[in-house]
Amino acid sequence: MMDFFRYLGAGTRKSFTKLGRASYFLISILTGIGSVLVRPRLLLKQLHSVGVLSFLIITISGLFVGMVLGLQGFYILSRFGAEETLGVMVAASLVRELGPVVSALLFAGRAGSALTAEIGLMKATEQLSGMEMMAIDPIKRIVSPRFLAGFLSMPLLAALFSAVGIIGGQIVGSGLLGVDDGAYWSQMRANLDFQGDIINGIIKSVVFGFVTSWIALFEGYDAIPTAEGVSRATTRTVVNSAFSILGLDFILTALMFGDN
Repeated sequence: MMDFFRYLGAGTRKSFTKLGRASYFLISILTGIGSVLVRPRLLLKQLHSVGVLSFLIITISGLFVGMVLGLQGFYILSRFGAEETLGVMVAASLVRELGPVVSALLFAGRAGSALTAEIGLMKATEQLSGMEMMAIDPIKRIVSPRFLAGFLSMPLLAALFSAVGIIGGQIVGSGLLGVDDGAYWSQMRANLDFQGDIINGIIKSVVFGFVTSWIALFEGYDAIPTAEGVSRATTRTVVNSAFSILGLDFILTALMFGDN
């Protein structure tokens, strides 16, 4: 029994210690954002690496998710004679939930793991230590541009995911299942609320981008400088990001739509 409590206490202390290091790391990143704005080329390069290179997986996934929603939604709504509201169901599902959540999970799997591996490899090869010896702050020069790029890219990728998903639902609904094309778009525009649906979805994607970029960069910077340490850090990035995204999604949804 004493071994159990000793193990529990050690694990709790280790978790709080890591959380403290992560918080201090985040403060260092935020204080280095100003230096990134002075060197926009660093930010543009990372926007390409983090955002543009994630374009393909986001669009293809969004298209198929929207098509599946169109199929499932049509078969459910047809039981109640409400096929014309298919556009509302597809758009609301994507903008409120699936767009921010699924795109954030894809972002963590593709861009987040790449950021962790890149920072971890730079630490393992002592590139970060070499920059410190040359009086160059690696947080400002390496980490902050990547954080800002991830933070800016995530809402754009989520919006792209939702937009392509809505088109995928329209392709299935109107092209394959015979839903009136005009009714699909008009019902969507009439019933989708800008403040309650679109803005709340954007807020979710901004939060997910902030947290996912923070986790990915911290795990890479905190990784053990070996090949095994970097691989474990990459795995932790994907797992911790997934748990954080799903947990924050529940909290944000309860706060945004709990009173509706």
